[in-house]
Amino acid sequence: MTEQANFTTDQYRRAMGRFASGVTIASTLAGKQDHAMTANAVVSVSLEPTLLMISVGTESRWFEAAQESGVWGISLMPATGRKIAEWLATPGRPMLGQLGRVPHHRGVTGVALMDDALTTIECRTVALHEAGDHHLFIGEVIALEVPESAHAPLVHCQGSYRTLTTSPTDT
Repeated sequence: MTEQANFTTDQYRRAMGRFASGVTIASTLAGKQDHAMTANAVVSVSLEPTLLMISVGTESRWFEAAQESGVWGISLMPATGRKIAEWLATPGRPMLGQLGRVPHHRGVTGVALMDDALTTIECRTVALHEAGDHHLFIGEVIALEVPESAHAPLVHCQGSYRTLTTSPTDT
């Protein structure tokens, strides 16, 4: 038996907004068209095999492109990447040239990865699960870059971007 919820969708959004999360750029390449978006629902799933999950809105352009492509990348953003994160979170931004002002390079899968990322991870989709108005992409990690970096990460909490401070011993 299902109990009736005693909260609204807005209350749930605000509650989960209090959970600080890292900010990433998710990218894929469908045909010759780059697709990128800001995402914070990214989770390490397993070490053996090495699996990563991203939750993506079913109505997003990225969802369709990643489903077609079968490969995708995640760039974990540093605090200096706030403008990029804001741009790629802008609803209705033009598809063509959306990465024109974003410094990036191509990974082994061909997807765009952000140049100043703290870490980049490339995945091949191994499972896709419907989850309400989102889908969960489970990807097998096939490549990653972990540059030597002591930059602070960009985080998202309570509806805004924030910065954590780190010391060299934290990295």
